Amino acid sequence: MDQKALAVQAGWLAAVQAGGYRLTRPLRAIIAVLAGVPFALSPVEVFDRARLRFPQLGLVTVYRALGKLEQLGLVQRVHQSNGCHCYIQASSGHQHLLICGECGRAAYFSGDDLDNLIAQLQERTGYVIKDHWLQLSGRCIECQKS
Repeated sequence: MDQKALAVQAGWLAAVQAGGYRLTRPLRAIIAVLAGVPFALSPVEVFDRARLRFPQLGLVTVYRALGKLEQLGLVQRVHQSNGCHCYIQASSGHQHLLICGECGRAAYFSGDDLDNLIAQLQERTGYVIKDHWLQLSGRCIECQKS
């Protein structure tokens, strides 16, 4: 694991403890997996990778841990075109997501200007929009090469 992933992992462990959760071996294994990858993983992929670190891990534990990590703002749910969800490290600040539909690699971007669109939608629908989340999908540079 590289230095950046180790730093992310250490920060997550501290955040989990500060959030009032116990740092169990299964949770540590799940955190080690998610802190070390730059792409979105399904719960089953997290399960498969974390079992290499903690063979007794159960899939239900993975789902519970993902819920905790999402609640703490450490991971972000990524919506897939097939209706399933994957998870990736959450970004800091207000950013949006580019996701590769083939390999799951993700990149965050900022600089959107949706104010006019949001104002038009509010006027047209009567909704008061409080937040938004933008996710774009396509093919990353690596997948385009192959």
